[in-house]
Amino acid sequence: MARPRRIVLVRHGESEGNTDDTVYEREPDHALRLTDRGRRQAEAAGERLREAFGEERVSVYVSPYRRTHETLRALRLDPALTRVREEPRLREQDWGNWQDPADVRRQKTRRDAYGHFFYRFAQGESGADVYDRVGAFLESLYRSFAEPDHPPNVLLVTHGLTMRLFCMRWFHWTVDEFECLRNPSNGETRTLLLGADGRYVLDRPFERWREPEPYGTTG
Repeated sequence: MARPRRIVLVRHGESEGNTDDTVYEREPDHALRLTDRGRRQAEAAGERLREAFGEERVSVYVSPYRRTHETLRALRLDPALTRVREEPRLREQDWGNWQDPADVRRQKTRRDAYGHFFYRFAQGESGADVYDRVGAFLESLYRSFAEPDHPPNVLLVTHGLTMRLFCMRWFHWTVDEFECLRNPSNGETRTLLLGADGRYVLDRPFERWREPEPYGTTG
């Protein structure tokens, strides 16, 4: 099995929805564009990624949202070295269609009290729902490692919550450990590096907003 040397997760650059939550009344979440600042964030991330990948091949999976596709283009990876697949299971958490910003704010307050993993948005998803589809994608990804010519690098162009849940699933973090973590900033990356012992380690941790308070012995 030709496991990649690194698996990189990158959050999209700043989008219109990150700066103006009223845009959700006029545009569907999947159609939101990057801001000028978001494009600059993606371009800066691309410089770092091109340096890390060098002349090595990269297998890219991109969320089907406009802002992730725009982020991928701004990374300016060498098309001769990359193969790109759109992956719907890496999309953003669904918050419902044609969102009412005031209602979303109320629901986010309830989610903060109830828990980000278990709270399900009306007509949308919970963090647990996203965890399940990310887990299904991870199984597909792992099967792809059996390809004899699998590239030594994997890049996922996705969303902040999805990044945290991917790492939760990969490293078997508990729900409480997940609940302690903040999203990475727009354009930030996290990299899973393959060690000499055959295990992957995260290049740097996610920022925490509190310490874990587990219910049981698994924390």
